[in-house]
Amino acid sequence: MTFSSPMIARFTCNPSGTVRGNKELRAYRTRGLELIHDLEFEVMDVRGSVDTLVIDYRNQIGGRVSELLTFRDGLVIGGLGAYGETLAH
Repeated sequence: MTFSSPMIARFTCNPSGTVRGNKELRAYRTRGLELIHDLEFEVMDVRGSVDTLVIDYRNQIGGRVSELLTFRDGLVIGGLGAYGETLAH
């Protein structure tokens, strides 16, 4: 499982912006929760394809975010976060 996001580079010491495996993903998500106490999502749209799900939402500062998740055998095997004009504070 890999996940890429500009927030990974911002919140961790990983300039590649990509985590690999559940342990690294969990550490990134935990760090995000530590840094953003008012984390909030408003789902705007959800779209699906053959093996992909796209979730569009607004974050706690009103920024538009899209997350793309790719599945194989019912499990997420990859994903990415793409941010609009504003990033999380």
